[in-house]
Amino acid sequence: MRTGGTSVTGWPEFDDDVASAPSSRDLTRLGVLAAKLTELQYTVDGVAALLGPQADAALRRGQSVPALLTARRLLESGQGARAVPVLVWLLGESVTRDHLETAFPGIGVAGLEGLRIIEPDVDDRAGTDPSNPHWRATVDLRPYDSDTAGNLWVASDLGSEQRPGPLRRDHVLGIGGASLTLAQTLMRTPVERALDLGTGCGIQSFHLLSHAGHVTATDISARALAFARFNVLLNAPALDVDPQHPGERISLRLGHLLEPVTADRFELVVSNPPFVITPRTGMPGDTYTYRDGGLAGDAVVENLIRDLPGVLVPGGSAQLLGNWEIGEGAPWDRRVRAFIPPGMDAWVIQREQQNPVQYAETWLRDASEDRDRESYLTAFTAYLEDFASRAVEGIGFGSVWLRRPHTPSDLVRVTLEEITHEIEQPLGPHLAAAVARGDWLAAHTEQSASGSGIADEFLLVADDVTEERHQRPGAEHPGVILLRQGAGFRRTTLLSTELAGFVSACDGDLTAGQIAGALAVLLERPDAAFTAELLVDVEQLLREGFLVPLPEIP
Repeated sequence: MRTGGTSVTGWPEFDDDVASAPSSRDLTRLGVLAAKLTELQYTVDGVAALLGPQADAALRRGQSVPALLTARRLLESGQGARAVPVLVWLLGESVTRDHLETAFPGIGVAGLEGLRIIEPDVDDRAGTDPSNPHWRATVDLRPYDSDTAGNLWVASDLGSEQRPGPLRRDHVLGIGGASLTLAQTLMRTPVERALDLGTGCGIQSFHLLSHAGHVTATDISARALAFARFNVLLNAPALDVDPQHPGERISLRLGHLLEPVTADRFELVVSNPPFVITPRTGMPGDTYTYRDGGLAGDAVVENLIRDLPGVLVPGGSAQLLGNWEIGEGAPWDRRVRAFIPPGMDAWVIQREQQNPVQYAETWLRDASEDRDRESYLTAFTAYLEDFASRAVEGIGFGSVWLRRPHTPSDLVRVTLEEITHEIEQPLGPHLAAAVARGDWLAAHTEQSASGSGIADEFLLVADDVTEERHQRPGAEHPGVILLRQGAGFRRTTLLSTELAGFVSACDGDLTAGQIAGALAVLLERPDAAFTAELLVDVEQLLREGFLVPLPEIP
């Protein structure tokens, strides 16, 4: 037992086996299942090749009909073993016992049912032959092409497109847009100990295992932990996990937010928390555990940001996604800025903003609660009344990076910015580079004992940066000079004439101070204020990645 939470790290025996989740107690069956899925080429590329480009593209857009027609045709051809997992676990179709036995020899229907990933089709709409009954999926089990571990499979609850009707309240979400965004945003610096807070089906842990010696995965839902355990053990070889001793690489703990790890410290915390703002109606069963943290408004994100320093080692960092409320007439960053604890480095990026009507539409549709008119009207009304009670004008979505300084005396940096244009993914390497540039600047400016700042440093224009000039026909000089990034954040910035001249000279031959001095002479601006103000603008170009320090040669 751990302080503040219940330990469920009894691997490979899982004392908290959940009947409504897949079973991972039989490691031999799991190994056979993985081998058969590999033989059937049940991978992202294998499914794409099986379905063809048009049907595969439609499936990625959420349109399953072309894929369904193709898979059915293959199955009926008598050579459709590869179509069986696609029909069952991707498309939610039922197939006969004979089809399953043919596709999965060595494990068969009995083994798949023992793993709790199929069940008899009680409706059996497709046929009535009692000697060859139909079976259907109990889970969504789909291939995932990980950029760290290769071909994997991820089990989660079936979605409403596979099983019509509202989701169950303890629904375990699969690979969604938010989870992929977080995985792509993660700075993958090697660490000894990492925390995956609110693991769900375990997707963040998959990525963390590639650069963390040990991962602790927590969730408030025992069903979610059961899915995560199944997924880790099914993919154990690819994740470099010994299925006989998985606790050496990853542990699972049951509890709310940080409660299961109050006695622990981590170098890295990653979280896709239940950040969705949900009206507190007071009626039991009105919330979804995968998205609702059980607190009013954006208090889940607020509390998490404020409490995270307590589980970080000095120099440790955290990355998470979240929603925050924007008060009527207030700037978007006022409220979320107040969440940030004193003494913490922080970087908040708002990627999207919705008004209350848009927000209600999004999350009621997410759980398929828009199918019954009266209940939809009631739920929509509750959302709008809830936001109105706090004078909420908008809801922001974005990412948060926090870092605990090595010592309390370290100077801290807090940045909040809105980036709504398209960016390059994965963003993680660009975030890491930006943090490194910020640290470099702090060492050369804010903490510079000599006061020379960056004046003695050699700078280069980043490889992905281009210059764009606009001028009216016949004009002697351009009216607008822009710098554009082709990668990462893909920022665009407006340059003054003198700043454009500075950037054009950043080829590593002259120091920043020498370039600024030459411009002062050229523009007949010998005053010290000109040079100082110019170098302040240069520092901003460094922070944003338009300029980079010349690498030191050992």
